[in-house]
Amino acid sequence: MYPSGKYSSRGPALIPRMKTKHRIYYITLFSVVLLGLIATGMFQFWPHSIESTADWALDKRSVHDAPLVRLPVSSPIPERGDLSCRMHTCFDVYRCGYNPKNRIKVYIYPLQRFVDELGVPISSTGLSREYNDLLSAVSDSDFYTDDVTRACLFIPSIDVLNQNSLRIRETAQALAMLPRWDKGMNHVLFNMLPGGPPDYNTALDVPRDRALLAGGGFSTWTYRQGYDVSIPVYSPLSADVELPERQPGPRRYFILSSQMAIHREYRAELERLKEENGEALLLLDKCSNLSQGAAPARKRCYKGQVYDYPQILQESSFCVVLRGARLGQAALSDVLQAGCVPVILADSYILPFSEVLDWKRASVVIPEEKLSEMYTILKSIPHRQVEEMQRQAHWFWEAYFSSMKAIGLTTLQIINDRIYPYAARTYEQWNNPPVVKWSSVNSPLFLPLIPPRAPGFTAVVLTYDRVESLFRVITEISKVPSLAKLLVVWNNQNKSPPEESLWPKIGVPLKVVRTKENKLSNRFFPYDEIETEAVLAIDDDIIMLTSDELQFGYEVWREFPDRLVGYPGRLHLWDHEMGKWKYESEWTNEVSMVLTGAAFYHKYFNYLYTYKMPGDIKNWVDAHMNCEDIAMNFLVANITGKAPIKVTPRKKFKCPECTAIDGLSLDQTHMVERSECINKFASVFGTMPLKVVEHRADPVLYKDDFPEKLKSFPNIGSL
Repeated sequence: MYPSGKYSSRGPALIPRMKTKHRIYYITLFSVVLLGLIATGMFQFWPHSIESTADWALDKRSVHDAPLVRLPVSSPIPERGDLSCRMHTCFDVYRCGYNPKNRIKVYIYPLQRFVDELGVPISSTGLSREYNDLLSAVSDSDFYTDDVTRACLFIPSIDVLNQNSLRIRETAQALAMLPRWDKGMNHVLFNMLPGGPPDYNTALDVPRDRALLAGGGFSTWTYRQGYDVSIPVYSPLSADVELPERQPGPRRYFILSSQMAIHREYRAELERLKEENGEALLLLDKCSNLSQGAAPARKRCYKGQVYDYPQILQESSFCVVLRGARLGQAALSDVLQAGCVPVILADSYILPFSEVLDWKRASVVIPEEKLSEMYTILKSIPHRQVEEMQRQAHWFWEAYFSSMKAIGLTTLQIINDRIYPYAARTYEQWNNPPVVKWSSVNSPLFLPLIPPRAPGFTAVVLTYDRVESLFRVITEISKVPSLAKLLVVWNNQNKSPPEESLWPKIGVPLKVVRTKENKLSNRFFPYDEIETEAVLAIDDDIIMLTSDELQFGYEVWREFPDRLVGYPGRLHLWDHEMGKWKYESEWTNEVSMVLTGAAFYHKYFNYLYTYKMPGDIKNWVDAHMNCEDIAMNFLVANITGKAPIKVTPRKKFKCPECTAIDGLSLDQTHMVERSECINKFASVFGTMPLKVVEHRADPVLYKDDFPEKLKSFPNIGSL
């Protein structure tokens, strides 16, 4: 009993004391962790002063007030430059990290004046106005950060735009002295005039280790694809001269050459072309008899006649841009500003921003050895295409060439797209002028699983002058329950549409749109009158389709809104003997296209066809008055990667009364051109996107022996 009592008297007393010790221990541990978190947070978010974080701005600090830095003779020199560098080998993407805006942060080194031991500057010009403008634009942009620890990319305040003004060895030593140089990792240098006499290297001669180079004269031998950025040579005239707006179209001269000091062999060849083609070609050169006070850079001459430059460039359809001592020429920028299509003869030249810009849309590139054939080559380009190229050329200048700010920010955006590819700008964003508002248009790839039935569809009927057939088509279509609106595209500019009182009376709105030109592409224009998601494109001679067939086609489209859903099916085949694609219209079970003479599709594809069709396909279709339906099939298949859907068994659609004179597609050369279209489009797309399938959608019970009352679509036509 006693021992037991002793145990019970100590036991309860020990337990509270153990709890108190543990409590003190946990409180102490928690306090240490909390203090650590607070200290870490303060370190992360409190402004750092490890390195200079002063804002980069010349208006706050003059170049002459910048601190002087002497370079010892023994200062290290970077390596020449690694030609094998790529983003995954010479760029530390982990420094960029993740951020919600998917935007790199760029740090600009503070201004410093570098001199050698004798006090001689490393550059004869110091900081140029152009480099000042570039750095100022970066510092005012969303890319800029004054916190060196957050920077993904570093820009030295050492001006290397013009190699002619640099002392190569001393400039390299100055770069190596930068605090964050680290063998050039994550550094970018801007250079527009590389090399020097006599060989004029196409890349900056300053040793730069692994630094990324934004260069203005790269050749295929010096350009590190996917790492360096090819930039234009800025033309000072861009800031000094404001050219009047000039609409695309024919100009006074067909070809113009305005560069001075062209190699004598090129000059002789151009003079020969001038003799052959007379006034169509204007060959200008440096003026030798200018009055005192006239600016030589602003004048050009031909046989004593003086022309204002660059204004004269607006008087020509094509402007020659030949290589000089350097591949990159400021003349390219002048030509683009004038809306003149540049004809570039500079073998191996990497065109500015060619990583993202489609130069085929704005220029003509001809091998130097074919200079003698230049006139013939340019004459083969359709007038409409020339106008598009003139418009695109001027927009390229406006968006990417017009200022040092545009050049600098475009360069940073390209680098940004490499680092955050999932948020990169698209081909269309880089190459299409911002003329279309896409916010109101939904892509069918992101629609609900099945679009609602309520809005119905808009029928778009393309017509020329077959009024009787047109009225029959309108009458038949008006019987379709889901028809919301009927839009007639009147494609005849020489004849007015019938009076309003003569049109069929239907229960939905009917709108007639008169076009300015007779073009097949008018059927795919994104008219404001089209308010429904679904569009039925139908010809004015498709009178055999019943209302049940049309309603069933619409129901199928609702389940597959990203596809072309149509009635006439066609096929493309590879002709092994001819070695090219062939268009096939025979009645087969295989289908790779449905003709848009009677087809449902999403209105989103109207915008793609009109504004984003690759290459010159749209112009080619309008010029040949054929193949707009094949072009739409190529476009949809390329976007979706899916085949079209043929509905109902009918294979004959044309009206029996239509004659060969009435129907465009009955022309003898029509089928030959259709095959040419397929080969042309495959060449432009760079692939064959069409998919061949053996599939047809038919209504349930359409062939079964059931009472017509039990069938949803009883009136489905036969073959």
